[in-house]
Amino acid sequence: MRGVIGDTGQGDMQMSDQDAAELAIVIVSYNTRDMTLACLASVYAQTQTPFEVVVVDNASTDGSAEAIARDFPQVTLVAETVNHGFAPAHDIAVPLTSAPWLLLLNPDTVVLDRALDKLLDFAKRTPDAGIWGGRTVFADGTLNASSCWGRMTLWSTFCRTSGLSGLFPASPLMNSEAMGRWPRDTERDVDIVTGCLFLLKRATWDRLGGFDPAFVMYGEEVDLCMRAKAAGMQPRVTPDAVIVHYGAASDTVRPDKMVRLLRAKVELIKRHFPAHSRWLGRELFRLWPLSRAVALGMAGRLTGRADWREKAGEWRAVWGRRGEWQDGLE
Repeated sequence: MRGVIGDTGQGDMQMSDQDAAELAIVIVSYNTRDMTLACLASVYAQTQTPFEVVVVDNASTDGSAEAIARDFPQVTLVAETVNHGFAPAHDIAVPLTSAPWLLLLNPDTVVLDRALDKLLDFAKRTPDAGIWGGRTVFADGTLNASSCWGRMTLWSTFCRTSGLSGLFPASPLMNSEAMGRWPRDTERDVDIVTGCLFLLKRATWDRLGGFDPAFVMYGEEVDLCMRAKAAGMQPRVTPDAVIVHYGAASDTVRPDKMVRLLRAKVELIKRHFPAHSRWLGRELFRLWPLSRAVALGMAGRLTGRADWREKAGEWRAVWGRRGEWQDGLE
């Protein structure tokens, strides 16, 4: 099923022969060869902390595993013949690491200006957080606000379904999951840290049981952060650790993506909403694709905008497939 290629070796800035890795970097790739190579190059160029790297390639068909083995022989590479999904792949990768700190890094990222060193320093300064993240930007340097967000609540679900979060995107009250339009430029406690730049101690990962493998794609970091908060931790982010995150590099079919995302979100409602609000939360959330399809369809007809009509069609497709996601991961 798999082949482990290479070992955890030493790059020029990585470690000396006498040093032990302090940071384990885990990357899960799927058909992102060029981005993965660029990500790895940035890690080695921008990181001075002694580190090890484990890459699990989820049965890519674009030559990712061969290219990684060729260009980065010092990486521990697990070349899979089955696509396990994001969360289960970490059950393969993490046991191969030995460092006390664990960093989960997406392959569609580029490390800037010693970001990983800065993130680790931040974690050591704020030990009670338990989980730490940084600031993500797009390739042109503009903010990619997906670095962190607020938890789903009954109120946020109502605002999403009713369209209030779209009408008032800058409001922390009406758009609480996106935290209004906070530009991620200050240190701050957050509910959720993105899985694309996700730091914690290996002991914390083990204590929490890591990602729940039921979340094959999407929702895994939300579930882990919510479990961490229930255990008394308070995830925190810093604007000093900056990476480029392109986003959606290996998941490009929008209706399929939304079906997977909504399935995970319904499961999160089932697991993490208070018992008294779970039913209402699920029913409100279930109507979100329908409300989006209706609103975009009407807006497209009134304005003549073809892109809005196209998006309305995508949302109608997601609504038509509600049998695939409305019950969560069952």
